[in-house]
Amino acid sequence: MLAHPARFIALGFGTGLSPVAPGTVGTLLGFPVYWIASDLLAPYGPTGMLVFIAAMFVLGVWACAITGRDLGIADHSGMNWDEIVAFQLVLMLTPQAWEWQAFAFFGFRFFDVIKPPPIRQVDAQLKGGLGVMADDILAAFYTLLAMAVCKVAIG
Repeated sequence: MLAHPARFIALGFGTGLSPVAPGTVGTLLGFPVYWIASDLLAPYGPTGMLVFIAAMFVLGVWACAITGRDLGIADHSGMNWDEIVAFQLVLMLTPQAWEWQAFAFFGFRFFDVIKPPPIRQVDAQLKGGLGVMADDILAAFYTLLAMAVCKVAIG
């Protein structure tokens, strides 16, 4: 993990080395990353957080491309930076109530694991770091869409 900075990033600062559910552990890491980043970037409003997420995405494309190449598996299960980044986008648009935060977490994990269309197709067609990162952004979109539908349904 420490052989190259890209590995440290792609493996979610070591959380990707979890022997059980490294993607879930990475998603959990998304909470404190978001809390710290949103506090630090509060003076810049939502634009600051969006720029931060975009920078994390670009960094992830680079880190996951190198790490996937080095490990010999383009989308190695230990690479969970994609979950951390995509979950930032979900949290940015999620109400602070614990029920919505739990919905965001479990919804994101559901869509990331199940990969409904077109997530599965994007995952299969895009290669390298961009492919690793892109499918999780789509899972974030599905999560936000499901949350919006629930918000409308419950009034």
